[in-house]
Amino acid sequence: MAVSNVRGMRPHVVAQVAVSLDGRTAGFDADLARYYAMATLWQEDVTLAGADTILAQESLVRAGPRDGSRESGPLLAVVDSRGRVREWDALRQLGHWSDVLALYADQTPARPPDATTRELITGYEQVDLEEVLDRLGERGARVVRVESGGELIAVLLELGLVDELALLVHPVIVGEGQPWCGATGVRLEHAGTEVFAGGVVWSRYCVS
Repeated sequence: MAVSNVRGMRPHVVAQVAVSLDGRTAGFDADLARYYAMATLWQEDVTLAGADTILAQESLVRAGPRDGSRESGPLLAVVDSRGRVREWDALRQLGHWSDVLALYADQTPARPPDATTRELITGYEQVDLEEVLDRLGERGARVVRVESGGELIAVLLELGLVDELALLVHPVIVGEGQPWCGATGVRLEHAGTEVFAGGVVWSRYCVS
């Protein structure tokens, strides 16, 4: 299928992240129940995640339930340029997603010959995120929610591929670690704020 570069074909991209008051994504107890409850607002067609995010939960994925794929759920697409993710079948069977899609580059290490995971290959050494979104749009995706500790979101912001940013800010200062986003010069327009019990603040922004 030919790749279209028409902006109208690309899905709406929402970047969602839980952070501390000083912008860290680790070192505190995130309100995950609230985080995932708010995530349902977008009714995403695709959950886009980075390999680091998946690998950080690998032990939980292995030990997780095997409820089977959820036909009505979104597609899980994982950016895995170096071919590090192995638990594809376990991810598919968790009961959250309809299927999984491995996003590889031309130079991604060869997969086992018996691999059955669906693949989308773009870019040379790194996955071409712009082409990925175009191809997902061609396949009917209207909303993509980015599930990331920050690095993938930062790259998407730098490339101008994010339409909406949602932060679940927790009232704690971690004081160490890297900030969640290294992108610079990104202009945001405030779209709404809600304060929950315990001082957790939900803020949404449109990306100019």
